[in-house]
Amino acid sequence: MTSVATYIGAAIAEIAGCFAFWAWLKLGKSFWWFVPGITCLTLFAFLLTKIESDFAGRAYAAYGGVYICASLLWLWTVEDNTPDKWDAVGAVICLIGAATILFGPRSG
Repeated sequence: MTSVATYIGAAIAEIAGCFAFWAWLKLGKSFWWFVPGITCLTLFAFLLTKIESDFAGRAYAAYGGVYICASLLWLWTVEDNTPDKWDAVGAVICLIGAATILFGPRSG
């Protein structure tokens, strides 16, 4: 379960960091939005190194499913745009894939 919590923390940090740049560059917010953006993106990278995986590529691949779900949650809660049924179906598929990659039995 530590990996799940770490992935959730990483997703929050990445989305917040990217949104800070989005706000600055696309929504006309102050240049200083880059400061929390860089901070959050640094935290994101740090958290991904804490994932319980022997290989970075596997940790990153599994994270992709978590990121998709977190992005849809951001869409809903921050941007006030309700995901549709296809967003939900896609998110479930991605979480199943992420869990398979991260927790699947390994040979050797």
